[in-house]
Amino acid sequence: MEITVISAQGLKKTSSGPFSHRLRPFITITAYPPNPHNSNEKCQMYRTRVDDQGGVNPTWGDKFHVPIDMAFFQNRYSCIYLHLYTKRLITGQVQLGWCQVPVTDIGFLPEGSVRYLSYRILARDGTRTPGVVNLAIRLTCLQQVAVLPDSRASDECKTVIGIPVTMFSHTSICQ
Repeated sequence: MEITVISAQGLKKTSSGPFSHRLRPFITITAYPPNPHNSNEKCQMYRTRVDDQGGVNPTWGDKFHVPIDMAFFQNRYSCIYLHLYTKRLITGQVQLGWCQVPVTDIGFLPEGSVRYLSYRILARDGTRTPGVVNLAIRLTCLQQVAVLPDSRASDECKTVIGIPVTMFSHTSICQ
């Protein structure tokens, strides 16, 4: 599955006053449940670059290839979690909010077609905020789950991570 984090609007600064910090937002993406055939890690996390210019209305356009299989769509509790953070020079990252993309919102798209989705960002305590995040989701390289005697899928997707200086990118390669 290819997830493009397009933009966000209406983010709220975490503090106000003479010592308020400017927003330098970024988003992390995690699929739940994790793909058991991808790696030994429990959850693979993807991260957008930090938008230093956008402030309360950041834009990213970062694409991530998240390996999933048919079991992801068969589990009604499957979802994609997005966590929104701001990067601060002294205190590091501070969570601004989060949202969840349920598997039912993604649906069974024909391979290659794109679904555009927008979600209200929730505060850490689950209350609504004025912020909205915009995504595009495209299914690519969808796999059937196959259980072999040695417990590996017949067609594995491997994640190759390239980390250029200015942004993080992930590419899924099917063999």
